[in-house]
Amino acid sequence: MGIAPMTRWEGAPKQMDPRYIAPNAKSMIVMGFRIARGSLRGVEEGTLYTTYPSMGYAALNQIYAPMTLWNLTNFLEDEGHETVAMLNANGGEAINPVTGNFRDGWSVPVGDEKPHPDVLVHFRLAAFLAGLGEIGYSKVFLTPQFGPRQRFALCLTDAELEPDPIFEGKICDRCMLCAKHCPTGAISTTETVKVTVAGHELEWAKLNPLACEAGIQGGHDNELNPFLKEYPRRYGYGRAIGGASGCIRACMDHLEKKGVLQNKFSSPFRTERPWKLDHSQPRPPTDDVRENYIETGRIEDADAYITYNKRDNYGTDKDAKAPNPLID
Repeated sequence: MGIAPMTRWEGAPKQMDPRYIAPNAKSMIVMGFRIARGSLRGVEEGTLYTTYPSMGYAALNQIYAPMTLWNLTNFLEDEGHETVAMLNANGGEAINPVTGNFRDGWSVPVGDEKPHPDVLVHFRLAAFLAGLGEIGYSKVFLTPQFGPRQRFALCLTDAELEPDPIFEGKICDRCMLCAKHCPTGAISTTETVKVTVAGHELEWAKLNPLACEAGIQGGHDNELNPFLKEYPRRYGYGRAIGGASGCIRACMDHLEKKGVLQNKFSSPFRTERPWKLDHSQPRPPTDDVRENYIETGRIEDADAYITYNKRDNYGTDKDAKAPNPLID
């Protein structure tokens, strides 16, 4: 957790300035929630794709962080302080959180001096202002405890709290492994973006946000996607097929091997070269599948599972030609 005075937002664009959300706020509290290293294991091995979106995204953003924010808000309210609790969730922002462009025709300001709703607060800049770490080359936030493994929530309060100093250390060494291991080249190795925040000049790589979206899906050529059908959306974060292969996994592995992170493990995260798939080449079933499923007749087309869910499991198929004895 880190605390910043609201004055550190001085000079922020109006559409990204949280002082318009809570004009009487004096302090901003930023909390980091650790992404468990093991939640990335199934994606790293290419064997299980639910733990990262469930435990690495949804459980933090939609369960753990809200509960913590509720408790903190209740505590501050009991002391007579109004608090605006803010989750790490996109909604009705007037600025597109992916491209950074203003969304023309989305909303109108309610007063001459007010920004268009909704204001988009930059959570990574908030974490920087609260002294929790630095923004790395990939634009992913790095802390000395966990490197790139955290997500943030914050609250604005009229309580005047003692601020934390801005982090002056150095975690990112510009190794650019984040860019090298990004399957879609979304992270430039030659162009950067510079901003000045609270008197500090910050610099990170120029990003191609739509290429990043493709990387989340598994790459331009599905080289990080083992699924031949569309993978279901789960827990609100079902697109994490790429598993942050460069900006989190490669970065984390590098920082751990350098020994610069406080959270240390008894075994290395990565012991083999990262895998990629060539979907132009057929990949036959494994011997295990042949022996235990094909040769025993326990095999079905992939679409049969979808049909079963619609017809027998969820019962949402309203076009069935005959009654289903299981649900009708």
